[in-house]
Amino acid sequence: MADASGMCLLVFTLLLLQLPLLVRSLAGTSCFSTMKHRAHMDGDLMITGLFPLYTLGIDHSNNHDSSHEDQMPLIFKNYQFVLALAFAVEEINKNPDLLHNFSLGFDMYNIHFRAWTMFKNPFTWLFGKYRIPNYSCMRDRRSIAVLTGPLGMTSDQIGTLLGLYRFPQLTMGPFDQALSDHHKFPALYQIAPKDTSIATAMVSLLLYFSWSWVGLLTSQDENGSWVLAELKEEMTKNRVCVAYELLISSKGVSCLFKLIEVYNEINKSSASVLIIYGDNESLLDLMVCIEQLLIKGKVCIMNSQWDLTMRRKYFILGSLHVPLIFSHHHTDLSGFTDFIKAVNPSKYPEDIFLARMWFLSFNCSDADSDCVTWDNCPHDASLDWLSGYISVMTMSGDSYHIYNAVYAVAQALHEMLLHQTEDHTMENRKGTVPSPAQLHPFLKNIHFYNPAGDEVILDDERKLDPEYDILNIWNFPEGLQFTVKIGKFSPYALHDNQLSLYEDMVEWPTGTAETPHSVCSKNCGPGFRKSHQEGKAACCFDCTLCAENEIANETDMEQCIKCPDHQYANTQRNKCLLKDSSFLAIRDPLGMALACMALCFSMLTAAVLGIFVKHHDTAIVKANNRILSYILLISLIFCFLCSLLFLGCPNTVTCILQQITFGVIFTVAVSTVLAKTVIVVLAFKATSPGRKLRWLLVSGAPKFIIPICILIQVTLCGFWLGTSPPFVDTDAHSEHGHIIILCNKGSLTAFYCVLGYLGILAMASFTVAFLARNLPDTFNEAKFLTFSMLVFCSVWLTFLPVYHSAKGKVMVAVEVFSILASGAGLLGCIFAPRCYNILLMFNRNSLHGFRDKRLYSRRN
Repeated sequence: MADASGMCLLVFTLLLLQLPLLVRSLAGTSCFSTMKHRAHMDGDLMITGLFPLYTLGIDHSNNHDSSHEDQMPLIFKNYQFVLALAFAVEEINKNPDLLHNFSLGFDMYNIHFRAWTMFKNPFTWLFGKYRIPNYSCMRDRRSIAVLTGPLGMTSDQIGTLLGLYRFPQLTMGPFDQALSDHHKFPALYQIAPKDTSIATAMVSLLLYFSWSWVGLLTSQDENGSWVLAELKEEMTKNRVCVAYELLISSKGVSCLFKLIEVYNEINKSSASVLIIYGDNESLLDLMVCIEQLLIKGKVCIMNSQWDLTMRRKYFILGSLHVPLIFSHHHTDLSGFTDFIKAVNPSKYPEDIFLARMWFLSFNCSDADSDCVTWDNCPHDASLDWLSGYISVMTMSGDSYHIYNAVYAVAQALHEMLLHQTEDHTMENRKGTVPSPAQLHPFLKNIHFYNPAGDEVILDDERKLDPEYDILNIWNFPEGLQFTVKIGKFSPYALHDNQLSLYEDMVEWPTGTAETPHSVCSKNCGPGFRKSHQEGKAACCFDCTLCAENEIANETDMEQCIKCPDHQYANTQRNKCLLKDSSFLAIRDPLGMALACMALCFSMLTAAVLGIFVKHHDTAIVKANNRILSYILLISLIFCFLCSLLFLGCPNTVTCILQQITFGVIFTVAVSTVLAKTVIVVLAFKATSPGRKLRWLLVSGAPKFIIPICILIQVTLCGFWLGTSPPFVDTDAHSEHGHIIILCNKGSLTAFYCVLGYLGILAMASFTVAFLARNLPDTFNEAKFLTFSMLVFCSVWLTFLPVYHSAKGKVMVAVEVFSILASGAGLLGCIFAPRCYNILLMFNRNSLHGFRDKRLYSRRN
């Protein structure tokens, strides 16, 4: 205790020695060498800020004494932290509803990044000038909370120290998963929201520009691993592929080799889009590398943890000078710009950082003097004079978090003091400074709306998904970065309206207004489907033309769509067209030809019938059984006419009549030929009286052949109609672009039974006629019947394979042609020679001529 008292006495003596300098400061002059390295505003309760103000956070020098710190350049972007803290404190002190009879103040200290210098100012603040742990005669006991950041590493290191004393620490940097461990950091609270919707937001941007081939670069830490997993999952759900995946750490010598690997991977990849998720401390070396290596033609999508305004040169030389940045959305604070314009060293005389900035910017002293003479400064000088500091006029995300942190401390203090009113009067409470440890229960449950209307929650589990502003850095004017808001993402909007973007405002790295493309394979247009390449990502594919009667009416379709039966695919395979109904119509050339043939043959048969009727008393007509000849000719007329049932649009009636009429009428014709053949055989074989064959001929038994054969065929047709009758059917595949309407046979078995029965009759007629072909007689027609059955059987034997190989209307035409050909064969082979004899060879059409011929042949 004696040593400690001696130390305090020594410090007190030194303060007395500094008194003349303090007087000079009050007179308008000060020396940097004598001012403390802090910004100070007095108050009943104090908030301490520990932020890097002189460097980016990395100090590569080994000299860390006070004189060296005086020579460091002050980063005005980081100095906004001091301004945000002062702005929030003044607002709270003016608010009559917060901290009755108490005022807030603050102390702001600069900190270094290096581990051996990081604790310099924190130790001075916590334990006094002589940095004796657990003992201090210097620290202001009114301090109630500490603000740290924005780097996670500084919050981590300082948090370990403050956690020992349960001193409330509020970090304003990006949300860090590692800092959310309350066992390791029981006194630490993170102001920033979680990036719970960053993956959805970034993938929404990829989908907006149709980028499906993307590289990923993240820091090799807990945050990077968590976001990487979220990104990959969201990309997989939306069919966006990862071209390459890179993890990088700023720790160790191996980082240099990793940078070369990253550079090679990025440049050789065909992906034009690179997502970088990291922060200032983890990927700073990469940005320096990018400046030197000049990675070209890549669009960079980044998170808001990057302080791009302090790395302007890294993004102007390379292609990443126009990244798309997702920054946490926050409402603009009214009055902040006016507050900054009113800031000057006279208003804040205990702000060494402002004094140095004023000195460097407005040259307020003589060149030979180290002291600042405020009288030499312009009296109306203001920070808005400095064009290089234009970005500080708008509150940054980190500064906004400081603003919320100050309000969170004030709200917690207010609630804590309200709870103490029952035990202390207002006067007593004024003189009592609450313990920092007493603030924790109120900070953990804090939930309020700041003056801008934004919700503030410190509990990690209750934090809401953040909204994002999408920013673009314009290099205009040349060499001066200008941050432009080009869009917004809100997870609370409807799915299709979450992302809003002003595409025309985006400045692309290619220097043109055309949106870059980033795909592994070009899109498969309509008419083509994607055919995936084996062993490659799903976004790498070939384009294959759709098969016949299949279409792809959209871009990048996985499978072609088969057209319905009543439609067909056009030649481009991108549209289904309605098929035209088609059938063997009489107006078609083929139908008209067949109809003309049927009518001509039926008229010719009618003419032959007329000739036979007219010459019914002649020998040839009588000798060939004119009744059977009449029946055969009439049946042939109907055979030719029944072919007309196959022409035109089918319906149920015509479909049934086609087959039944064909089967019955041709049965009549063929059975008549069979009867004629049997009669010829009986006529020549039954020449002896008393023989049974003669009795059959005389009794008229051959005449029963026709009705018996017809009865059998009618039975078969009845069975056909009773089981599976013919019906109207459509054929959508035989003819491209047409639906053919035709008659379905129904039961093919019944159809072939009817046709087979006709074949049996024809073969029987052919066999009998063939056996009787050499019987002697002028009027013997067995040869003609043989040839007619030969033609008939040949036609229908040819019909079977041709019919089965034909499709659509051709199938119907083959059946019609077979009917006409077989009927014409019967007509020509049987009746053409007889008509020739009747009309031209008169001497052969009488018994007298026949007898003279026989007598003449005997004499010779």
